[in-house]
Amino acid sequence: VQLQASGGGLVEAGGSLRLSCAASGRTFSASSMGWFRQAPGKEREFVGVISWKDGVAYYPDSVKDRFTIFRDIAKNTVYLHLNSLKPEDTAVYYCAYCATVSGHRSLTTVPGDYDYWGQGTLVTVSS
Repeated sequence: VQLQASGGGLVEAGGSLRLSCAASGRTFSASSMGWFRQAPGKEREFVGVISWKDGVAYYPDSVKDRFTIFRDIAKNTVYLHLNSLKPEDTAVYYCAYCATVSGHRSLTTVPGDYDYWGQGTLVTVSS
């Protein structure tokens, strides 16, 4: 499986961006797809996940009312909508593909549960 993330860029605080992650290869076995971010000098942080089967999503409290994940099954693509961006949202954003964790546990926040990762796309929010 290959993941191609795109859509990052420079945006002013309060603005919005839409990140995309296109999956290719053996995508029929996906359980879920997640998004993480990593700011300079910080650990990788979970920002959301969506079940590939039913579209149910889960977010941490830090982004819950601002970030939204959608999936397009026909395009094998997942989107992360970033709204009301803050300077502290500045980070490299990574999409990830989970194939081996199924059922309710597929909405996992644990990086180690994901089998494939995209290359990351940089989001910079200016104040």
